[in-house]
Formats: sequence, C-alpha cells, structure tokens
Amino acid sequence: MIRILCRSSQGATMTELAPEQLVDALKVKRNLIWVDLSGEATEKYQPLLIDTFGFHPLAVEDALIETHLPKIDDWDEYIYLVLYGVDFDPAKLEVDSHEIDVFLGPNYLVTHHTEPVAAIERLRSICQRDARRLQRGTDYLLFELADTIVADFMPCLDGLDETANDLEDEVFNNPTKETLPRIFTLKRAAIHLRRILSPQREVMNRLARDEYRVIDAKERIYFRGVYDHLVRLHDINEGLRDLIGGALDIYLSAVSNRLNEVMRILTLVTVMFLPLTFLTGFFGMNFFGGTYELPAPLAGPLLFFSAVATMIIMPLVLYFMLKQYMRRRKL
Repeated sequence: MIRILCRSSQGATMTELAPEQLVDALKVKRNLIWVDLSGEATEKYQPLLIDTFGFHPLAVEDALIETHLPKIDDWDEYIYLVLYGVDFDPAKLEVDSHEIDVFLGPNYLVTHHTEPVAAIERLRSICQRDARRLQRGTDYLLFELADTIVADFMPCLDGLDETANDLEDEVFNNPTKETLPRIFTLKRAAIHLRRILSPQREVMNRLARDEYRVIDAKERIYFRGVYDHLVRLHDINEGLRDLIGGALDIYLSAVSNRLNEVMRILTLVTVMFLPLTFLTGFFGMNFFGGTYELPAPLAGPLLFFSAVATMIIMPLVLYFMLKQYMRRRKL
C-alpha cells in the first residue's frame, strides 16, 4: 500500500495524493511529502524508490530486502536510517519489534515497513487532523516520528517490570513448575529490547550531534531529547534484566532448598531404619524353627515380641536424637 500525504507550498493544506501525482509534487521544493509504504511485495516499490526518488540501489536493497539493527547512513542528498517500534503482549510476555526503514530528503520523508506500526498510524492521524504539525519541515517530521516510536517503549517496559515484580513475589511465596518458563520468557524479552535500545540510542545520538545536509542545525536539539529518553529506557531495561536475573537466582535457590529438605527427610528415614535392617538381616527372624535351632531360653514368643518392641522403640529414639542433633547444628 502506498499512502502519500502532502502539505502544499501555499499553506497548511493537507491532501492525500495518488502515486501518479507524486512526481509533480516532488518538483515543488516547498512542498512537504510523506510517503508511507507497507503491506505489499517489495518489488512494487523498487521503481518508485529508484526512479522517482533517485535513491541508490544499495540503499533500496537495504530497505526492502535485508533486515538490520537500528542504523543510519548518510547519502549526502538524503539519509537512510533504520528504526524499530515495539508492541508488548502481556498474556504471552512477548515483545514484538517492527523494523521501519526511513529515507529523509529536503522535502520528503519515506517510510517503509512490512507490518502495521501503531506509532506511524498515530502520527499520520495527528497530521491529517492538524496540518500545522508539518510546517517545520521534514527534519522536524522525522523527530515527531522518532519520538512517537520511542514513546511506545515505556508501556512495554512498564508491563515487563510489573510482570517481573509479580514473578518475584511468586518465587518467594509459591514457585511452581510454570514459574521458570515465565522467567526465561521475560528474560528473552528484556534481552530483545536491549538489542534494539542500544543501537537505536546511538542513531539518535548521531542525529543530535552530527551534521547532515537535510537536517537543520536548530532541529538537532530535538533529537537530543529523544536520545535522552532512550538513555533512560536503556537504564530501566538494564535494571529490569538485573531484577529478572535476581528472580531466577531466587527461584533456583528455593528449588535447591526444597530439594535439600526432601533429602534431609529421606536421610532421616534411612538412618531410622538402618538398625532394623541390620537386625532382620543378621538374625533372619527364625524364631520358630529353621536350619539352626536357638537354645530354649532364646527361642519362642518372648524373643519375638522383644524384637518387635526393639524395632518400634529404636526408630523413635533415633528420630529424637537426630532431631536434637540437627537443632543444635541449625540444620
């Protein structure tokens, strides 16, 4: 789909142009044109980008075919940059990222994305309602786009942070077998955000500090604000990663303690029954006949009931002795 917004040179009129009108509109240097490409085969856009706008084939290939982390390339007459928008699904604890390829020229802004991006739709809606947002040129429009994209990161991080706190409480109170997969899912989401935030921060830093032909010097300060926002987001994400790592350590420690408690009980039971195993194994319990006859005073019901009493009393005595020993050793 090719969508074209144009603010005419006569004033604040905003119109939706057909692709056939684009060539004539680009010839008027005071026009401001925003072309948004999405949702169709990339081959359809190559003639438009190469023939109409005159972009270098390598830049077009980067935009339409290859996938990149956030970056910026200066082609003198225009700049090409890659930004990322995000969506957060609280139910699945997943962060969906959307690559946005941007070309910025003297009087045009071209955006390309293969999936719907909420930030672009919001900004287009704002521009259609209020054409004055486009009075300051394409460089300011790029700032508006970058600021709108970055604004979507905060709700995403807030959702991850809230989920991490809930997981931490769950780990302390009642960890289950579903807790560990949720922790790893949350950790993957934080790592995915880190891979986006770090290079996107550097892109904004370059836009704020480097000199580009298509960006006015007085507009660079606005990109510095977006850069500062990304720095804060990156710091929040790093703290979130530490929180998730701590929750994972606590979970593994809790599982280890539960395993130690189980082993403690099993060891106690084993020690309690060890003398009984020795007794039954040594004597064979042959009280009423067998290959070897015991003397009369040792045979018969008296010895049988004595052995039964021993087998009942001895585990109880060992239990209390081991309990006192563990209490003294604080085990």
